Amino acid sequence: YHKVTGQVLTSAVEKMSKSLKNVVNPDAIIHEYGADTLRLYEMYMGPLEKSKPWNTQDIVGVHRFLQRVWRLVIPPAPEGSPTPVVALNPLLGDARDNELERLLHKTIKKVSEDIERFAYNTAIAQMIVWVNEAGKAKVLARDQVERLLLILSPLAPHICEELWQRLGHGTSIAYEAW
Repeated sequence: YHKVTGQVLTSAVEKMSKSLKNVVNPDAIIHEYGADTLRLYEMYMGPLEKSKPWNTQDIVGVHRFLQRVWRLVIPPAPEGSPTPVVALNPLLGDARDNELERLLHKTIKKVSEDIERFAYNTAIAQMIVWVNEAGKAKVLARDQVERLLLILSPLAPHICEELWQRLGHGTSIAYEAW
């Protein structure tokens, strides 16, 4: 209901168009959040063949997911630190959490199947689940994070390439086997 007139309102999902004055400039989104965030958000909105409402506030959630992926490799800078941290996360090592490993196997399987079906939204949702669990883990195997980067890289290539290089790989993640 309209707050002032009390008239019944209906919502409609409309495509972006200049005439409807609902165009979002992707350059502004990329400037504020980065290209990977925009790419992931567009894929995460829902099935590609369906119309979806654009909500600029929802981009923040996808951006936070990418920040959590970043923190799996690079820890946040200490409070008040004048220089950025470039060291790897001290949790990364050889020790592994078996529950997290099982969840990673399920994630790889689901993402592989979902990418084949162009169901990027559910693939991203599964990766979010894994990253959330990895963020809570007491130990995190380096190869687990590397495998996550491999399955995330087709959807968010820039951040994955940067983290891949920071993990010490000399070749591009784009040339790695799935």
